[in-house]
Amino acid sequence: MPESGPGARAPWARRTLLQREEARELLIPVLAVVLALLLGAVLVLIGGKSPVAAYSALLRGAFGGTGNMAETLINITPLIFTGLSVAFSFRCGLFNIGAEGQLIMGQVVSAWAGFALAGLPAVVHMPLALLAGVAAGAIWGAVPGYLKARLGVHEVINTIMMNYIALYLSHYLVIGPLKAPGPLPVTPTIAPAARLWRFLPPTRLHLGVILAVAAVWLVYCLLFRTTIGYEIRAVGQSQEAARYGGISVRRNIVLAMVISGGLAGAAGAVQVLGLQYKFLDIFSFTGYGFDGIAVALLGRNHPLGVLVAACLFGTLARGAILMQSIARIPKEIIGIVQATIVLVVAADEIIRRFIMPRRKAAAAGQASATGAEGGADHGA
Repeated sequence: MPESGPGARAPWARRTLLQREEARELLIPVLAVVLALLLGAVLVLIGGKSPVAAYSALLRGAFGGTGNMAETLINITPLIFTGLSVAFSFRCGLFNIGAEGQLIMGQVVSAWAGFALAGLPAVVHMPLALLAGVAAGAIWGAVPGYLKARLGVHEVINTIMMNYIALYLSHYLVIGPLKAPGPLPVTPTIAPAARLWRFLPPTRLHLGVILAVAAVWLVYCLLFRTTIGYEIRAVGQSQEAARYGGISVRRNIVLAMVISGGLAGAAGAVQVLGLQYKFLDIFSFTGYGFDGIAVALLGRNHPLGVLVAACLFGTLARGAILMQSIARIPKEIIGIVQATIVLVVAADEIIRRFIMPRRKAAAAGQASATGAEGGADHGA
């Protein structure tokens, strides 16, 4: 039955209201970026430098030439995977802080598969090593997922502890069973057949960039075009309502953490197979897993939003290097900018308080106008 009566909204009005709600959701991350960049400019001015020169150097460092653009894309790639990892768990109502540990395990296992299975053809070895890293991250994510689903142990505590287990386990493996000959704590170099293909020579740009974009599409389809995605999102909205509707809450919690861990493991595998060609213990704590939390927050836990947020954070990280070397401005300014973005997005209720009064006033005005029209029609 279509809505009727004085207070009913026409279909075009409902569509307009929905568009306004979506615009407001988009406004928060955009406003966060603008405020953060303004704060960065103020800090640069306090330091006696020019904000225009600072941000110009940052853009040149990120996009000034083929080499810089390639390195920017390389920085963006793991952020996409870890951002998707955190966002996917958020969709199920879970806070996966363990993406860093899952990434480390993806690095270790993909490095092992890369050198231990030497002799396989490239069409078999490369995807096998990649899948090994994904599987390692998925298993590492399944442990806190199972503990949460079965015993109710909070996933934040579990995932933090799993980070440290992964870190120290990788220490042991790389100075023991998996150590390459020599003084450095590294694994043997992976076989050429296991390496991700590089294109755009002489840059280091590799196939992982394409895989990351493909992961965005796959996660989007999984979340919004499949029954599995619907159930995961239903559990994230309300476990009790999902359980009442016949959805297995336990199964979806474990599944969400498995997929989340697999995405983080893919980030580690791509780093080893596309760039490092070995696992280096001295760089095991990359920080990409923690940066993925910021990327997911800024992207509003949507795959397409994660892609945009990862591009922003990757650009800032790459451009900060040249900003420091050319404009003589500390790259820590960019760290402050990134932290401000996260702060504003996380405290989005503050922004909503500035928006809501206008919404209420507009709604009141619309209700008054509708009531007046209804009264006039009744009088007629």
